[in-house]
Amino acid sequence: MIRVVMAALALLVLAGCGGAVRVDPPSPAGATAQSCRTLTGRLPRALDGAERVPSEPPSPYVVVWGEAEIALRCGVPRPAAMDPQEQVTEVDGVAWYNDPARPALFTALARDGYVEVTISARHQPAGVLVDLAAPIKAAFGG
Repeated sequence: MIRVVMAALALLVLAGCGGAVRVDPPSPAGATAQSCRTLTGRLPRALDGAERVPSEPPSPYVVVWGEAEIALRCGVPRPAAMDPQEQVTEVDGVAWYNDPARPALFTALARDGYVEVTISARHQPAGVLVDLAAPIKAAFGG
């Protein structure tokens, strides 16, 4: 679990100039995998001014914008630090958990799974989360 979280955070450092961005893909199954494939097909080509770029290895569960400025991984495990009794922030009908120890990492709590988004300091998280809300709700039936 820690390796997965560290890989997501390290993605800001691992951006390649002009090439694919290295992101370890999750391995969702069942309904989560289907919802994630639906989600990635609904995501915008540009997000907060950053264009979509390929990820390495290619995965139907990962989408990256810019030089690793914004990365989405769908079908990740529940955040280990998340307390089930803890308050989450709702943005346009999607509940988001933001671990205070990792302010660039947001996790959407969808009906069939979790969607992790890493947002660099170049972007305003609120705008990114607003733009992701409708595709997440549509894909996960929220």
